Amino acid sequence: MESADLTRNDPYAALRYREFQFFLVIRFALIFALAMQFSIVEWKVYMLTRNPLNLGLIGLAEFVPAIGLALFAGNIVDKTEKRGMVMKCIAGYLFTGTGLFLLTWDELMAGIPKNSVLLMIYLLVFCGGIIRAFTSPSNFSLLGLLVPRQLYPNATTWSTSAWQIGAIAGPALGGLSMHWLGVHWSMLLVLAFVLLALYCILQISPKPIHYKEIGETVRQRLTKGLRFVWDTKVLLNAMALDMFAVLFGGSVAMMTIYANDILHVGPVGFGMMRAAPAVGSFITLFLLAYKPIVTKPGMKLLLAVFGFGLCIIIFGISKNFVLSLAALFFSGIFDGVSVIIRQTILQLKTPDDMRGRVSSVSSIFVGSSNELGSFESGVAAKLMGPVVSVVFGGCMTLGIVITTYIISPAMRKLELKP
Repeated sequence: MESADLTRNDPYAALRYREFQFFLVIRFALIFALAMQFSIVEWKVYMLTRNPLNLGLIGLAEFVPAIGLALFAGNIVDKTEKRGMVMKCIAGYLFTGTGLFLLTWDELMAGIPKNSVLLMIYLLVFCGGIIRAFTSPSNFSLLGLLVPRQLYPNATTWSTSAWQIGAIAGPALGGLSMHWLGVHWSMLLVLAFVLLALYCILQISPKPIHYKEIGETVRQRLTKGLRFVWDTKVLLNAMALDMFAVLFGGSVAMMTIYANDILHVGPVGFGMMRAAPAVGSFITLFLLAYKPIVTKPGMKLLLAVFGFGLCIIIFGISKNFVLSLAALFFSGIFDGVSVIIRQTILQLKTPDDMRGRVSSVSSIFVGSSNELGSFESGVAAKLMGPVVSVVFGGCMTLGIVITTYIISPAMRKLELKP
């Protein structure tokens, strides 16, 4: 027992597993590539159209397949070998990345109508949403097979940190590379990091399948994850809280407009703005690896999302680039706390044979809310203007936190134990 306690208190415990190290590189490389790619696509689409609604449509194009296929994908992942499924997802991202590389090649696209190029970009983003429906539950399920259960909180912290490093570097390098190399050649860097992820997944051995055939109908298998989340109120409340916070409080979709038309900082400033929340989040996650959240995690989750909403409001009204960066930075700090608590709840509460389906439900609540939030922001900006839409979203986030505090005693009393 003493040895197990020492292992849990070791901030580097999960890192001592070789395959988990490769998994972290995969997490970093994929989010780096996809975050950089999303920044490039946002910039390209805005340069083609100068219309905020078109930015929102990028998020919608990825959201529709990701949420539409989520339950189906979770069921498939639970019945499939996880390492092989991650490998197929990476291969899919190579396909979509190559397509976007070609579509951003101005010489190749010369003579093709702008609307046709735009439509093909949306189509590839839609394909990326299909792949994403399978990627999230595959990665979540694979993590649970790489380290012992008592190390799930530690592994979750490092996994989220790797994700945040990629989220920092991807948009930042995206902005810099567009400035130095142009949009087209920046897409080549995206492909290079997807290839790095492919190499790393080949270093992980195939894993056992924990799926249990118990005579369920297709409908029962597809909805089992939903029923589990509904019955586990702490999971349900955490997912719903994050979903509405991101849906109304997401400012990412408006950063292109802020960088170009409000703060006038160009692609380099745009990259810094995209990276600022991830920098704050990563610092928080790194500190939490040494000092995990133990006491009153539910209340800390509520306070973190409340702080996130305040930062979004400040960003919305700011006309100063430094203040805007600071607001985004602190929004990342608060988001880092909420991510660790939510992901730890998910890992500890989910049975091994249901990881894919429960993770897919989480992606419906949490992951897809980013894209739907982008669409909501685009529509709101078109109707109310970008500043009012961002401030309105931040205020809605505060309202969601207050409502959750009032109606959810389970969240207020939440405890996290491996």
